Amino acid sequence: MRPIRFFLAAILAAAFAMPLSAQSAPSNFREEISGQFEASARKLVALAQVMPSDTYSWQPMEGVYSVARVYTHISHYNYMYPDQSLGIESPMGPAEYGRWEEEVVGKDKVVEILRASMDHVRVVIDQMSEKELSKPTRLYGREVGQWAVLIQLVTHMNEHLGQAIAYARMNQVVPPWSS
Repeated sequence: MRPIRFFLAAILAAAFAMPLSAQSAPSNFREEISGQFEASARKLVALAQVMPSDTYSWQPMEGVYSVARVYTHISHYNYMYPDQSLGIESPMGPAEYGRWEEEVVGKDKVVEILRASMDHVRVVIDQMSEKELSKPTRLYGREVGQWAVLIQLVTHMNEHLGQAIAYARMNQVVPPWSS
């Protein structure tokens, strides 16, 4: 009985030890990631638009992001992930998207930057072939398939979408899709 358990454990260990880069993108990945991205992108832009201008400098306490910083932070990473992990240059360069995350605070400019970053991600997703999606790359020191970078991008957006929703509610703003 023990040799069978050992054999099964060895097979499972080998299966899970396979690096992510060796895995190809799941079937219909582009459709699925596009759908997930669009749902989050629409909510983020809609929420950014309904937040009053005077709340953009608001933060729940010292040391945490302001409303404006949440949205510019999301935008920063929408440019950074494709640039650093997929080799798709940002149309504005890393110095620019890093600078405005900390400096831009006005609602109109923040919403403009957020929308532009969403458009950039749409182009990135649309231009990647199935073969490119499965190519290996580096993300946070790990080797992964390029498709995993897009999952990370959407996960990052969703994390901060939750933060933006909490900020909105603390400012008596109801997210437009939940009213």
